[in-house]
Amino acid sequence: MAKKRKPLEERLESKADADLANAKKHSIIKELVGYMKGGWHWVFAAWILVAGEVVCEVLIPWVAGTYLIPTINPTAAMIEAGYKMEEHVGELWGLSGAMVGLAIVSCVFGIAAGFIAAKASARFGRNLRQGMFYKIQDYSFHNIDEFSTPSLITRLTTDVTNVQNSVQMIIRTVVRAPFMLIFALVMAATISPLLSLVFLAVIPFLGVVLIGIVIKVHPTFVRVFEAYDGLNASVEENVRGIRVVKSYGKEEAEYKKFTGVSKYIYKCFVHAERIMAFNNPAMQLSVYATILVFSWFGARMIVQSGNDPMGFNTGSLTSLISYNIQILNSLMMLSLIFVLLIISRNSAERICQVLGEQPDIVSPENAIVEVPSGAVDFENVSFRYGKEGGKDVLHNITVHIPSGSTVGIIGATGSSKSTLISLIARLYDATQGSVKVGGIDVRKYDIVVLRDAVSVVLQKNVLFTGTVRSNLLWGNKNATQEEIEKAAKLACADEFIEKMPEKYDTKIEHGGSNVSGGQRQRLCIARALLKKPKILILDDSTSAVDTATDAKIRHAFKTEIPDVTKFIVAQRILSIKDCDTILVLDDGNLIAQGNNEQLMKSCEIYREIYQTQLGGGDFDAA
Repeated sequence: MAKKRKPLEERLESKADADLANAKKHSIIKELVGYMKGGWHWVFAAWILVAGEVVCEVLIPWVAGTYLIPTINPTAAMIEAGYKMEEHVGELWGLSGAMVGLAIVSCVFGIAAGFIAAKASARFGRNLRQGMFYKIQDYSFHNIDEFSTPSLITRLTTDVTNVQNSVQMIIRTVVRAPFMLIFALVMAATISPLLSLVFLAVIPFLGVVLIGIVIKVHPTFVRVFEAYDGLNASVEENVRGIRVVKSYGKEEAEYKKFTGVSKYIYKCFVHAERIMAFNNPAMQLSVYATILVFSWFGARMIVQSGNDPMGFNTGSLTSLISYNIQILNSLMMLSLIFVLLIISRNSAERICQVLGEQPDIVSPENAIVEVPSGAVDFENVSFRYGKEGGKDVLHNITVHIPSGSTVGIIGATGSSKSTLISLIARLYDATQGSVKVGGIDVRKYDIVVLRDAVSVVLQKNVLFTGTVRSNLLWGNKNATQEEIEKAAKLACADEFIEKMPEKYDTKIEHGGSNVSGGQRQRLCIARALLKKPKILILDDSTSAVDTATDAKIRHAFKTEIPDVTKFIVAQRILSIKDCDTILVLDDGNLIAQGNNEQLMKSCEIYREIYQTQLGGGDFDAA
């Protein structure tokens, strides 16, 4: 009975197969070659240097076998004819000097080629990372949903490094190995066409072995790099949520989760290395087999020719063995390229998936570049996640919000409140119906213009490494100190900023870990206000703020930015009770809208939430 596969392995292999099938839709080489832009002159320079290196290396055995060895190892016939070695000392020094000179030139060419190849591959890696990063910036939320954050990080780092290393090796070896193979074969055939026929058996044998290894190993590396995504996800979650892990005493569970993925990667690499281990034995078998053949038949040919300097002699055999080693070394280099390509092929495919993903939210041709007002209209809007299939999470929403209104949105968790407001800034596009801002469909606007007019403070507030000031300037990089302080005051962030040791120049740690949740929320609100938007969306972004501060923020909005349309998504009735319009959502349906007084009389769900949180006093008074 076959061993039952672990769920982890099944998930990773299933995803790997899907990604591999998707990658085949793209031409990998065509996609990646363009990222060598600005480095091709280095590539061609490296190839010229490598060609020179190979020529020098091939000439060394030829000089040794044709001139040096016959000079220092004369035949009996030469000695009988009066050959005296001391008369050829100058010639020996000249030949030795020539060989040393060829070796030095070859070494210089090789070092220069290696340096230039490294420079070209580094440029390629830089271009590739930039291309991927810029591409990701254009992704919509739908596109980002196609990948996970750890997966994108792995592709930008590990995968690019693998491909970059392969490119460096290829630049050096793609010319060196074939040139060495061809030149050495030509020289070997010149020395002995008959003995050179042995390569017709050895080269196909090695080719079959290498191709077999590639076919067997590639699927394993596909799974390995998908597993790396899982490993990165485990590390990211654990580090980000380390306080939760420790507070619940779940260190052991996290250890087991990490170990499971780590062991799976280990097994895949062991399996791959076990297959690739056939490469060296096959290579060694070929090397020693050809040396034995050359030695056996070459010795017989030397005896038959009497070590004739004009025929097959000791020098010829020495040169032939040297060329054999060069030929098989070039095949060894080709095999190394194959191994690297096995590893980097999957990385290249994963990179091409990122580069080939087409953003599904883009600015249209002749896009509108001005938002006339903050009025928002939802007309028969339905929405579902996923490009195909799936269930609608918003159902036929129709609502009209005048410019300058304050709109509250409330409903149970999972009622699609955040999804609804995400459509305003085109973070997603409606599946059916239309969303209008300023009376114009959001799909007709230039995306940058639209999003400049809409400030969104999402549920997950993110601060970036830097200072308080640098984080606030994300809203408006040209904001003056006066504007920064005003935005901070409106968001009630000035209360704690002024108490910080360096005030607005206080350092913010990664993710805002050195400020509290409420402080982080107020800084994000201030950042959004600096954009001077026509529409301000607060997606449950005062949940960590006390009710008194929440009230101050809402009062400041009402008095200081009355012309801005404000959407407040909240779980607390107090946060939306005084809004001009309140939308009540339930399971993606707009079940009621109106002000607090109207909803208390007409909407049972709203009334239940109100009474649960505040009691019935206000209702009775109403």
